[in-house]
Amino acid sequence: QVQLVESGGGLVQAGGSLRLSCAASGRIFSITTRGWYRQAPGKQRELVATITRGGSANTNYADSVKGRFTISRDNDKNTVYLQMNNLKPEDTATYYCNAETYGINYWGKGTLVTVSS
Repeated sequence: QVQLVESGGGLVQAGGSLRLSCAASGRIFSITTRGWYRQAPGKQRELVATITRGGSANTNYADSVKGRFTISRDNDKNTVYLQMNNLKPEDTATYYCNAETYGINYWGKGTLVTVSS
């Protein structure tokens, strides 16, 4: 089992910044990829960004956040971050932390990000 706890959501004005954190515990050695997804009201959950656990730390971003969001990790703290800059109202959503293992996906409970215009 892997447990994920997100933090850092909140209310911000358009153009502002927020940093989300996701701390992992449990069988963290089994994690291959960490990521952030989001779900806006009435919409499906969508990928925001992912980062691999290996030394290369390969990253992947949704086109809608490229150049504004940055995913990073601190392996010593078992924590992944999502730095969100130049936020837009359309970024409003519940953001979920994800951890992929061999065959099982784990999810956090989510943290709400609201961007006002």
